[in-house]
Amino acid sequence: MTTNHRSLPRAQRMAQPLARAVVEEVAKQHGVCIRPVALQRLDLHTGQAEIVDVPCGATLEAVCPPCATRNRHLRVAQCREGWHLDHEPVISPDQADDEQRWLIEFRADMQAKRDQAGQDTAELDEIIAGLDAEIRAVGLRGTVLGRASTKRARSTRRRQDAPNLPKRRMTATTLGRTFTSSDGKVYRPSLFVTLTLPSYGKIRDGVPVDPNTYDYRRAARDALHFAKLVDRFVQNLRRVAGYDVQYFAAVEPQKRLAPHLHMAIRGTLPRKEIKQIAAATYHQVWWPPADRVVFDGDHLPVWENGAGYLDPATGEVLPTWDQALDATDEPLHVLRFGDQIDVQGVLAGTPDADQCIRYLSKYLTKSLSASLDNQAQQEHATRLTEALRYEPCSPKCPNWLRYGVQPKNAKSGMTPGRCRSKAHRPDHLGHGGRRVLVSRKWSNKTLAEHKQDRRTWVLEALGQADQPTDPHRYVWKPVPAGDANLPPLAVRLLRSVAERQRWRAHLAQLQGQDLSATGEAA
Repeated sequence: MTTNHRSLPRAQRMAQPLARAVVEEVAKQHGVCIRPVALQRLDLHTGQAEIVDVPCGATLEAVCPPCATRNRHLRVAQCREGWHLDHEPVISPDQADDEQRWLIEFRADMQAKRDQAGQDTAELDEIIAGLDAEIRAVGLRGTVLGRASTKRARSTRRRQDAPNLPKRRMTATTLGRTFTSSDGKVYRPSLFVTLTLPSYGKIRDGVPVDPNTYDYRRAARDALHFAKLVDRFVQNLRRVAGYDVQYFAAVEPQKRLAPHLHMAIRGTLPRKEIKQIAAATYHQVWWPPADRVVFDGDHLPVWENGAGYLDPATGEVLPTWDQALDATDEPLHVLRFGDQIDVQGVLAGTPDADQCIRYLSKYLTKSLSASLDNQAQQEHATRLTEALRYEPCSPKCPNWLRYGVQPKNAKSGMTPGRCRSKAHRPDHLGHGGRRVLVSRKWSNKTLAEHKQDRRTWVLEALGQADQPTDPHRYVWKPVPAGDANLPPLAVRLLRSVAERQRWRAHLAQLQGQDLSATGEAA
């Protein structure tokens, strides 16, 4: 006998699970995106239009666990495929098509007209800018014409407090050395390196022993510029190694909330040299001073059209970004790695290699602040976030107004402490760069190509790989909110779950047939 839920007591009814929540939970269990993007697909051959749910592609579990898991699996495949390559990756550009060549010819014609026009070139400049955008849109990398560098020249002499780096002659290869054992077996080892930042104060269980003496300002600045320090390390690594070192790296938070780096490196170097490279690596932040507060509270610069930001008391225009840089004679901040450096040698196909790959991808689906386990760590994160609040994160950051400098490309409405950069968000803890760093010649494939490989395998298993796909056959456009033809989200999720169940049943059937044919089923 079925019980009518309306006859149950209110407390018991409120304890029952919500149907929508159960639908989402089932969708997660079947690997179905819970935040699908509805797109209308128009078939130009038949004229038929249908609504197709496209996965949201989120990379964090907190947003969409199924999409985050798929992205993690792709990264694992990318890492494994490129780590111990035994052949040189070949990256050759595609041949230009007729449209690309025509755009370049037209661009050359417009440039010649501009050179002959003298001073009245506004209209031609606008046409050329549009052409440059169109050239990039059709798949051409780089710029058509070389542009004068606007980067300021700084001394390339190494700091006296940094040790010198050895340098080997570069060879045109991305492969590391091989070693042959006494029994004739050839080994191609690689490296797994972990780099951390220095100490900012004594830590116990992930939180400062004394928050008042903990150097939060330095911790904040190190986190903001950590990506640049990693770039410097890679540059120095290639100089010392003498070949085009390839790497797959992931940025993760330590328990103390400082970012650190796990890096899989193709090829091997002595551990002593890796540690020497890390010790000799530094990054200088050549920005104006940001240690003395000039404007705060209600006393903030005011915007005036045509002039920029003014001092509200004197009416003087604040120094522009370029003017402030001209007056800068020492770096704002210098970053270095800490003393804790771990270097492991790894062989392909070993349990150690699998464990390192799992370690690299362990936190890819979690936000940097997801490791907050208790109240003390949450308070530590709050203090770090407050230290980050007024630290400039880029030349365009509104926080420069606090220190009496107009941000680069300043505009009306800027307010110190309200920068929208992700580096200032509590869940990023100052790291505004990418979480996954992959060198260009790692696996000889982009992440999109790895995704296509996965899709091709599924289609082949389902017997649909022979169906040709014409990229110009369909026209896609977003479905507006409230469209009468768009079913409720729960209905769309249930349909996707049913489709996923059919796929898995078909794959299981095909795999069973393969086992029977080879005699392995017994």
